[in-house]
Amino acid sequence: MPSPRKSVTLPSGAIIGVDEAGRGPLAGPVVAAAVVLCKPRPLGLDDSKKLSAKRRAELEGQIKRRCRWAVGVVDVDDIDRLNIFGATMLAMTLAVQALCDQLTDEPVGEVLIDGNMTPHGRRPEWCWPARAIVGGDAIEPCISAASIIAKEHRDRIMREAALAYPQYGWDRNAGYGTPQHMAALREHGPTPLHRRSFAPVAQLLLL
Repeated sequence: MPSPRKSVTLPSGAIIGVDEAGRGPLAGPVVAAAVVLCKPRPLGLDDSKKLSAKRRAELEGQIKRRCRWAVGVVDVDDIDRLNIFGATMLAMTLAVQALCDQLTDEPVGEVLIDGNMTPHGRRPEWCWPARAIVGGDAIEPCISAASIIAKEHRDRIMREAALAYPQYGWDRNAGYGTPQHMAALREHGPTPLHRRSFAPVAQLLLL
């Protein structure tokens, strides 16, 4: 006789998707977003990096209008103090806490996080059931939505920062170490928005 199927207990409560933007850049904050999807969810959700800028902007508008969402932003000083991993864990915690402040009508069932680690046990404020999903931004729609919100939010921050520091090209490179950005760093030196704990910036400070 076939063995009886094991029952699967599904989380009871809101399912929150979480993703971050800005781990790798040499300048600017790291941003995390948390999203509870609406029903029906926006069509065409995917990893934000796979979407065109136009489609990303369209989906961001739909998510913000119809779903519940929040962001957590950790600035350069805290990135340098905590290291980028610790700062990312903090940004995720801030985003989920801000979203939970909106969820007065239902508990959190589970937080789904892109990657292979969660803030559980790494941030004292973290108090929600969490599950890490490698490649989750491409396979879990709520994480896809969070990746879109996080990237669009951070890109806006960097475009605004580029108005004050136009020589670094942040409106085009979002703070990543492109050849233009590196050339400007060598010529003009780091700004207050550069991550001094990151090797390319730290090495210039030693010259």
